[in-house]
Amino acid sequence: MGMTITEKILAAHSGKKKVSPGELINCRVDVVLGNDITAPVAIKEFEKIGVESVFDKDRVVLVPDHFIPNKDIKSAEQAKILREFARKHELTNYFEVGRMGIEHCLLPEQGIVGPGDVVVGADSHTCTYGALGAFSTGVGSTDMAAAMATGEVWFKVPESIKFIFQGEKLNPWVSGKDLILYIIGKIGVDGALYKAMEFTGPVISSLSMDSRFTMANMAIEAGGKNGIFAPDEITLAYVKGRTKRPYTLYESDADAEYAAVYEIDARDIEPQVAFPHLPENTRPISEVGNVEIDKVVIGSCTNGRLEDLRTAAAVLKGRKVHDRVRAIVFPGTQEIYKQAMKEGLFEIFIDANVAVSTPTCGPCLGGHMGILAKGERAVATTNRNFVGRMGHPESEVYLSNPAVAAASAIMGRIVAPWEVK
Repeated sequence: MGMTITEKILAAHSGKKKVSPGELINCRVDVVLGNDITAPVAIKEFEKIGVESVFDKDRVVLVPDHFIPNKDIKSAEQAKILREFARKHELTNYFEVGRMGIEHCLLPEQGIVGPGDVVVGADSHTCTYGALGAFSTGVGSTDMAAAMATGEVWFKVPESIKFIFQGEKLNPWVSGKDLILYIIGKIGVDGALYKAMEFTGPVISSLSMDSRFTMANMAIEAGGKNGIFAPDEITLAYVKGRTKRPYTLYESDADAEYAAVYEIDARDIEPQVAFPHLPENTRPISEVGNVEIDKVVIGSCTNGRLEDLRTAAAVLKGRKVHDRVRAIVFPGTQEIYKQAMKEGLFEIFIDANVAVSTPTCGPCLGGHMGILAKGERAVATTNRNFVGRMGHPESEVYLSNPAVAAASAIMGRIVAPWEVK
């Protein structure tokens, strides 16, 4: 019996010829990641271990992004812990304000992660890097501390689920966000619990890297241990001249064993909207009904990339945000910010009365720069819509792709882009 792409990567990093689901392994890691919420705890645990230095100053990455720019004294103190640790250990990859971005947009852009890597981060959306053909997953702060010290972690090898997307192309205004919301609506928020979610099929072969990052990012919303794509020409074009280390390409064997296989016809998928208060509570845009909104948020580690901003701008161009709606755009990184500015996207946003923010996680986690008051509703291109996720526990968050979010900002209610007048 052959191995899946996830099993091959884990076998290579644990010094084994073969691993099987359920097996416990000790695994070498290529990158350890922390942010301003999780890393301070990990740093305290690291200091308890008593080692004098991190295992590799090039492979421990710290990105303050959740409450950055600092919103208050507590968040400033959190960021200071990262800054001082990075200086003490001379970390190559510490990203200060002005250099930083939302971590899961930033690392691929900077070439810090490549195909075949094992990446752990004290943030659940570390699974984003599976878009590159890497095994990446979120871990707790204690595991992060151990990984910073030793360069190793232990895993139980996950079973894999294969999702095959059939069809020649996506329907109009459908993107990777809709594919992953469709899956989560189909299998539920625990449908892939501790399993590798492998995405493949004709439609996936033509999917952009930005859409792949979005899909891998939200694997955790189905309970997945990781989401992953086999590298192809699109992947290689992205990493060429970008990655800082040699990489290895893996793909699943034809006779690999899966816990389940889902075949999905992309022709059945229209833009999706996840209603409160779970990402599995999805409906196609044609079945949303009349849902008035107060706010629109476009950005985050899920949909803050250049393709997302271009899509939103295409809908907003020459139009205005509804008088009742507040809209904010959060570019994922400084480079995305700069390119969007060069392309005139910011002018489109500002002319439409959309606020443009510096890169930050901001309102996604109810942090700052746009959280919700009691009774307010938001359409967001973020990844979670739990109770109180974006502010008051009696507010509501509806998840969508950037095109639906932009159209909804114009109309003052959740609509499809083709409904905009």
